[in-house]
Amino acid sequence: MHFMYFDAFLALLPKIKMQPLPGEAAHAIMSPPERQAAMKKLDWDTINPRNAAVLVYFYPKDLITHLVLIVRNSYEGVHSSQIAFPGGKVELYDLSKEATALRETTEEIGVAADEIQVQLPLSEVYIPPSNFRVAPFLAISHHRPEFNPDPREVAGIIELPIASLLDDSNVFLREIATSYSKNIEVPVFDFEGNIVWGATAMMLSELKQVINQALKG
Repeated sequence: MHFMYFDAFLALLPKIKMQPLPGEAAHAIMSPPERQAAMKKLDWDTINPRNAAVLVYFYPKDLITHLVLIVRNSYEGVHSSQIAFPGGKVELYDLSKEATALRETTEEIGVAADEIQVQLPLSEVYIPPSNFRVAPFLAISHHRPEFNPDPREVAGIIELPIASLLDDSNVFLREIATSYSKNIEVPVFDFEGNIVWGATAMMLSELKQVINQALKG
């Protein structure tokens, strides 16, 4: 399919930027049912969430459009060993959430901020178990970056072809131990055995909808 090529993706970017963001409607498709229940009970005046930002980072690999995901290291915490976008917590010295996403990407996967061009923000996702509100930013590089992951935070890097994201056959229900329950069925992306669920899957769901709408337009 022609849109797999990076030149075609760049040509599609103006249409992507014009699409209305579906937000929670797209997030809900890949959201655990327990999260949906928790979201209905939220009192935004009292939760005072912490802020984080991530980079949805596209680039060409052998002329084909890819985006990067990281495998987090194992640690004592709700997001241990999960597949995620590069990113992290907003610090007081960050000038903006976009700056956070760039700084964390540099720290985690070793790509300098001046190699990255941020294109647009996507819808924020609230994560009840960790009380984080995550701001994703779509960004590009015109060449494949040289990854130098920080071994303290990153166990591995996944270079995901855009065609895998847009392929509906990669969406499944899987039984997973979550913060909400020991084992519940949750919607996941399965990219050749790499299981992506939770907030990252929800952001990917919106991204997929936005790209598909741009392709139709």
